Amino acid sequence: MPLFIMKVKNKVYQQETISAVYGLGFIGAVIYYISTATGFWNGFLGFFKAIVWPAFLVYELLKFLGA
Repeated sequence: MPLFIMKVKNKVYQQETISAVYGLGFIGAVIYYISTATGFWNGFLGFFKAIVWPAFLVYELLKFLGA
């Protein structure tokens, strides 16, 4: 098997792992935000917050580190 095909396969596996981690994080964030919502619109907003949860994570981490 040529070397370039093997490199492409390795890259695909890495993307699948990242997608799985993001997907599990998304499900966890949806459950958290909807379970803590006090009304319908807060739950609706929580769904969209769950889509961008990595951005919240990085922001809070940088704030904690004082960067």
